[in-house]
Order: sequence, then structure tokens, then C-alpha cells
Amino acid sequence: MNYEGFCTRDALVNWLDDLAGQVSLVIPVNDSGFLLYRQVVSVADIAWLVGESGPSTEQMYPHRPVLAVKEMFFPSTEPLVKIKKKAQQVLLEETLPDKPQVVFGVTPCDARGVRIMDNIFIEDLPADAYYTRRRENVTMVGLACQEMGESCFCTSLGGALDDPSDMDIMLTEFEEGFLIQVVTEKGRSLLGKQKFYSDTSTLNLDQVTNRATHAAISPLIPIPDIEAMPRLFNHEIWDRLAESCLSCRICSYVCPTCRCFDLRDEMLPSENGYECYQRIRCWDSCSRDAYRRIAGGHTPRATEAERLRNRIFCKFNYSPRQYGLEGTVACTGCGRCIDACPVNIDITEILGCLAEVVNE
Repeated sequence: MNYEGFCTRDALVNWLDDLAGQVSLVIPVNDSGFLLYRQVVSVADIAWLVGESGPSTEQMYPHRPVLAVKEMFFPSTEPLVKIKKKAQQVLLEETLPDKPQVVFGVTPCDARGVRIMDNIFIEDLPADAYYTRRRENVTMVGLACQEMGESCFCTSLGGALDDPSDMDIMLTEFEEGFLIQVVTEKGRSLLGKQKFYSDTSTLNLDQVTNRATHAAISPLIPIPDIEAMPRLFNHEIWDRLAESCLSCRICSYVCPTCRCFDLRDEMLPSENGYECYQRIRCWDSCSRDAYRRIAGGHTPRATEAERLRNRIFCKFNYSPRQYGLEGTVACTGCGRCIDACPVNIDITEILGCLAEVVNE
């Protein structure tokens, strides 16, 4: 790893406080007992415990926020356009986001999810104007994970606790403070001329190396080969795997890469004689029983088994093929769906079962 330098905890806090006064700063905070990405006006709101050595991430719980950073780019509910109508006159007012934003504390799995979303919303033309504008306005400052969480399996999918590749700036915590990697020009621009860090020549980095090595030897989850997936499409195993599924959609909502949405028009109060309406985009889910229901009431995926199959195929077959993910699947291994499922459906167990069937 090539580190730009390192900073003390106090220096980092001071830098973040300065940022909060200049741009919209989003940091994982404790919101009613849940760790969530939220805008802050002071670093005092950060979900860190302050001890004698200053702020530390060691006791952040859980290991990553409940919801993925994707909501910064693809909000759960997003106004797209306001429509004003008077007689034959129709006015359209777009609501493109235009404020610069810094998101601090992004986990490597969340950043990888953003890269996958980029392939879908930007690289697959035509680009989505709303997602693209938010993406351009946001600088991501990552924070390497301290350890693998109980439900995490990012290393099985090619990820790593300290993977900086999808960040703008990457921080890695160790005993003396934080190591700094500048990954993109956007990250370098954010650091600017504020020299709040020093070089690493006098540091002992064994702690960081040992952490990465330990994660690298974690047990790997078997992943079905993308070429073998079509053979599983009509297999009876889907009925067994989906027996307990409630179609509650929570797995989609916490996922860093699920991107299904619905468009709705809502009436607003009139303004100066104009009838007013708003078109909004809302998260949807292929796990919903009415998803893609068409005129006449027909639902192409009427059973839980068909919907679960579609979700797994979307992650491990459809998306990689359709969006050119170059050897990456549309799952980051964050484990959020495992933690959130009310009936304990575990995607790693599903993948293991599918791998066994493929190898029979």
C-alpha cells in the first residue's frame, strides 16, 4: 500500500469540523440506536466513542451502517420534476441536486456497491441524470474495516477490509491515528492545501499488515459459476430455499446494489392558479408480490420461489452480463440482508446450496 501520510485522531476531527462548515458533510451517526449515514453540522455527532486518546472507530457497532451509502446517490424517495398546469400551459421544473457533499466513513463494500451502481446508472447509456449529478457532487472518504463482521463475506467476492480502489480518499486506523491514501484527483482536491498529516517514514505498520493478512485467510463462501447458473433456473431447490420468505423486501432496501424503482405522480397544493403535481422516484423490489404486475392482474413471478430466484440471478448472472461488470457480481458481501431478514434467510447458505447442486 502507498500511503500519502498519516494524521492523529485530533487532527482528523479538526479537518472534518472544518469540512462541515464548508460543504454538506455526511458521517455515520447513531440515530435512535441505528448506525446510519446522516448529514452533520459538527463532528460531535459522529458515532465514535471518545477516550483518552481521542476519537476512535474501534467500538463502532455494527461494523457498517444499517443502510448502504447508495442512498446518498439513489435516495429512497426522490422528487424528479414538478409539473405546473394552467389551462393549456404546462411548466416543468426539474429538481437536479447541485450541492457538493462529502461522505466520510464509507466502508469498502459500500464503495464497491457504488461502483456497480455507476455501471448501471452511468456507464449503461443513456446515463441517469439525477444519479450522475449526485455522483459528481459527492466525494467519498473511506474507512478501512477493523475486522470481518459475523455476516460479512466480502473476501469471498474479491473484496478486502482495506480496499481503496473505489474511494476518493481511504483512511486506515492504527494505533497512532489514521493512514491516508489519496486515490483520485477529486480526493486530492478535497485535501487541498490543508497539511494536517505527516509522512509515514517513522511508523511501524505491522498492525495494519497483520489485520489485512488475517482477513485474507478467512473461510471463503462457495460462489456458483456464472456460466453454470442457467442450469439452476428450473431446479426444485428454489421452492425449498424460499419456504420461509415473507416477501417483505427488507433485503432489497438494505442492499448496496439493488436499484429497482417505481415512478409515482402526486398532487401538490395549487400555486397562483396553477395545478401542481410532483413526479417522484421510489425504491421498489423484485421481492414484492406485485412487482411488475401488468394489466389484467397477471404477475410474472407469482411465487416466493420465483422472486427469490430472480433476486439471486440478478446478482450473480443477469447484472454481470448486462452491465459489463468485468468479473464482478452485483453483490458486495456486506451481509446486510442476512442481518435484516426477519426469518433468517442467509444468502451465503443459498449460495452454498447452489454450488453443491452445480457440482453434483
